[in-house]
Amino acid sequence: MRTLTVAAFVSLDGVMQAPGGPEEDPGNGFRFGGWIVPYADETTGRAVQNLFSQPFELLLGRRTYDIFASYWPRIRADSTNYALAELLNGVPKHVATHHRDTLDWQNSRALEGNLVDAINALKRQDGPQLLTQGSGDLVHQLLAASLVDELRLMIHPVLLGRGKRLFDDNAQALAFTLAHSISSPGGVLIAHYIRSGEVRTGTFEGVRQQ
Repeated sequence: MRTLTVAAFVSLDGVMQAPGGPEEDPGNGFRFGGWIVPYADETTGRAVQNLFSQPFELLLGRRTYDIFASYWPRIRADSTNYALAELLNGVPKHVATHHRDTLDWQNSRALEGNLVDAINALKRQDGPQLLTQGSGDLVHQLLAASLVDELRLMIHPVLLGRGKRLFDDNAQALAFTLAHSISSPGGVLIAHYIRSGEVRTGTFEGVRQQ
């Protein structure tokens, strides 16, 4: 049995659309593409490196897959990102798509049949963690099916007001424990949450005043 981790760059109001550049996803008139770039520094860079430091296989939605596939295979050997590119190019990639014949990035395969059933089958296998980066529509389905075991979030100190959000109203209620957190000099909160069970509730009625 292996775990499924959702990693995402998010704003304070939960927007995850087009964090890395204007061309990533300008859908619905989104005009803030590249909103994480001003906050990039050594701390956030190390957080990305740490995210990929443990064995993993990628689980991607089709839009994010196409963005990655158009970028990482083209990284040159003299680039500072070459080691990460080699890692991402080499790992298995499981893709939610209806067009399996167009998966040209090496080690890519389409998920077969019902999406939830296919991912449950992957989780039951022995192997490294399944890691989802971006892939907003896929993440919504994962959260709705209660398939997410960990959240690795980089929460940026910016309100975007509109855009595709990490969480929607279909997410199943779950409790998480904060395993680790740090903040960058620019105010990015880097948080690692681990699923801990059902949501607990209570009441303050009858609590004595100190």
